[in-house]
Amino acid sequence: MTEPSEIPQGTNPDPNTVVLDAKGLRALAHPVRVQLVGLLRKHGPSTATRLAEQLGVNSGTASYHLRQLGAAGFVEEDTERGNARERWWRSVHRTTWFNDHDLAEREPEAALAYLQSVAATYTMRTQQALNGLQTMPREWRDTFDMSDWALRLTSEEASALYEELRGVITRYRQDTPEAAAQAPEGAERFSVITYLLPESDPSASSAVSSSAEKATGTEKP
Repeated sequence: MTEPSEIPQGTNPDPNTVVLDAKGLRALAHPVRVQLVGLLRKHGPSTATRLAEQLGVNSGTASYHLRQLGAAGFVEEDTERGNARERWWRSVHRTTWFNDHDLAEREPEAALAYLQSVAATYTMRTQQALNGLQTMPREWRDTFDMSDWALRLTSEEASALYEELRGVITRYRQDTPEAAAQAPEGAERFSVITYLLPESDPSASSAVSSSAEKATGTEKP
């Protein structure tokens, strides 16, 4: 994965993964920073000017956020590419994990801002795919899909579903520079975005409460 994601606690990440602590969570609690990290991971090293063009912001804004990301350890200057006139930046990691639920409780505003930034980035990427759909060859248009399924699960079932989905996705080739060089002819970049969204159902709770009152003879007039 090249975008932030939540994983079960206790899983050991690889060296190309950063696990968010309080400092990292606050540093990424901004949509522009999430997008900058995502672009550098997907396309490789770049400059503030080029990144700004891709995001539709000015280069000063991109430079500021890159410096903040650098201070937090998410990006670093690519000295092999840079020169006196132009600074190049590269991502330090390939993926981000946010799996500390205690941290989310201690930093609720930063956690919410970070997750909202991730959601906004996913929405933007979906819209970009839609905008380019009609110009794609038919074979690629036919692979596009947006679906949702309404399920009623226990928390244990939801966790099991996540693990099953993760297992399916990890069987396929990741989008890394190394994998791209060894990919078969015709392989293109895909984004697989998953959501597990618990939804409270007040009406269902009211129905259960009403049934219980009738069963115990406590129904109110």
